Amino acid sequence: MSTQTVDNGRHRVVVIGSGFGGLFGTKHLKRADVDVTLISKTSTHLFQPLLYQVATGILSVGEIAPATRLVLRKQKNAHVLLGEVTDIDLGNQTVTSRLLDQDTVTPFDSLIVATGAQQSYFGNNHFATYAPGMKTIDDALELRGRILGAFEQAELAATQEERDRLLTFVIVGAGPTGVELAGQIAELSDRTLEGTFHNIDPRDARVVLIEGADAVLAPMGPKLGGKAQRRLEKMGVEIQLNAMVIDVDAFGVTVKDSDGTTRRIESSCKVWSAGVQASPLGAMLAEQSDGTEVDRAGRVVVEPDLTVKGHPNVFVVGDLMSVPDVPGQAQGAIQGATYAAKQIKAGLAGQAPQDRKPFKYFNKGSMATISRFSAVCQVGKLEFGGFIAWLAWLALHLYYLVGYRSRIITVIQWFVTFLGRSRGQMAATEQWVFARLALEAISTGDDEDAEQLATALGAASNSRVAVDKIVTDAKAG
Repeated sequence: MSTQTVDNGRHRVVVIGSGFGGLFGTKHLKRADVDVTLISKTSTHLFQPLLYQVATGILSVGEIAPATRLVLRKQKNAHVLLGEVTDIDLGNQTVTSRLLDQDTVTPFDSLIVATGAQQSYFGNNHFATYAPGMKTIDDALELRGRILGAFEQAELAATQEERDRLLTFVIVGAGPTGVELAGQIAELSDRTLEGTFHNIDPRDARVVLIEGADAVLAPMGPKLGGKAQRRLEKMGVEIQLNAMVIDVDAFGVTVKDSDGTTRRIESSCKVWSAGVQASPLGAMLAEQSDGTEVDRAGRVVVEPDLTVKGHPNVFVVGDLMSVPDVPGQAQGAIQGATYAAKQIKAGLAGQAPQDRKPFKYFNKGSMATISRFSAVCQVGKLEFGGFIAWLAWLALHLYYLVGYRSRIITVIQWFVTFLGRSRGQMAATEQWVFARLALEAISTGDDEDAEQLATALGAASNSRVAVDKIVTDAKAG
């Protein structure tokens, strides 16, 4: 075990997480008389709203996930520490993180916890084996492998029944991620892959969007939700509302409709975007703070100044905080982290915690893209869709991308994709699909799920060999 120490006696700020909250909180302290340690279990800052474009071959990982160390290279008071946080001790004011088999204890005077959220399967975590979420780079690359692999396997399918299953794509959850992903899979099959296969027509692909509520993009209201639904249906996407997915396996999903009946959808490629759950660090903080609670999603019910009770130096921001009317989006994380950084600087200037003004969220609106040239946008009471909304979506996402290089390359890739038919990131490997499953098989001693998935993706012997090889090589290593 090692201990991170600071010898200059300056105020020590520890930031946990390298997402929007963690990165913007760190950068806002650039000119403050503090030493900042950013701890993250990943080495990159992930622009999560564009993950679905990595999954569908539009953008590469590098454009949406720059290395955090490079982003903060010029910030002299910032130190990046790679590791997963395993303990937060509010009494002793330390954070323990682990990288491989090494633990590091980092002391703090102020703490910003911005660990975000992960995919929630509502207690059915085994669904993740067959229906990955869209929260990490690994998720996006795995999904790209599954999408493109489904077309390749369909080309070799011996029966029409098998071909239909392989060409059926099911997305669970009609929020922004589900809508955007459904639209891109439809465009991928109709435009990019048209004419590229001999035995199948990719345009025969069936894209099914399942939502438990009675509307698409329900938080954005009936007007915009209706626009999105009509556009998706025009693209051939099947939208099934008031439908709950109650089981997922390698070969498809089981759906329960509002009248209580159940039915089966045979599908090789499934995606889960139906819910989120906060990082387990939220419960850890609540246990050490008398009176602090977490909500059903595990988010910390914070004080008006985004701190936990009894600890005015511990801020919780982003998807981990529970604040009324603050959505789990990038804007909430950015504004919360900026607010926390301002309070830390005000404290150094002599302001007492009780004199802090409460955090106020400024709603800059929300938007979702549906297809090329089509999006929906909500700014205050103003609601609009179509081409203008699509341009606004492009501009906003470019603005928040980190680095001029990423912005330039992204514009080029968008130009090629949206004005033409090709996509620049169509590489996919079997290891992207099976590596995670193989690691799980090693840890549990059971590779049945991996083998079943390999069979479901086309019953191809080379897929099963790939699984076996990954498991065998990893065990040997």
